[in-house]
Amino acid sequence: MLIVIFACVMVIALTTLIHFEILSSLNTRLPTLSIPSRSKLLIVIFAAFTAHALEIALYGFVLFGLIHFTGTGSLSGIGSSSLENCLYFSAETFSSLGFGDLIPNGPIRLLAGTEALNGLLLIGWSASYAYLAMERFWGVGIPDGES
Repeated sequence: MLIVIFACVMVIALTTLIHFEILSSLNTRLPTLSIPSRSKLLIVIFAAFTAHALEIALYGFVLFGLIHFTGTGSLSGIGSSSLENCLYFSAETFSSLGFGDLIPNGPIRLLAGTEALNGLLLIGWSASYAYLAMERFWGVGIPDGES
C-alpha cells in the first residue's frame, strides 16, 4: 500500500508540472505569434488536449507498472490488465466517466480515486485557462461589424 501512496503523490506532482509547463509556455508564446487571434484559441484547445493525453498516459503507465511489477492489484472485467486496458481505464477515470467494464482491485483503487480527483482539477484548470484566453484573444484584431 505504501508504494501506491508514493506513486499517487509522484503522479500528482508530475501531472501538475506537465500542466503548468504547457499552460505557462502558451501564456508566454501565444501573444508573440503572428497568426490570427482566433487561431490562437485553437492552439489553446489542442495544447490542453495534449496535456491531458500525456497525463492520462502517465497514469496508465503507472497503473500498468503497479499491477505487473509490484503486484499491488489488478483490473477485473473485460480483458486483462494489459497496457491497452490500463490506458483505457486511465482515460475513463481521469475524465470522471467512471468505471464500468474494468474495475480496479486491491490497493490500486487508491490510484483510481486519486486520478479522478486530479483529472477533475486539471480539466478545470484547462477550462479556466481557455476562458481567460478567449477573453484575451476573442475579438482582438476583428474590425467592427465582423464579429
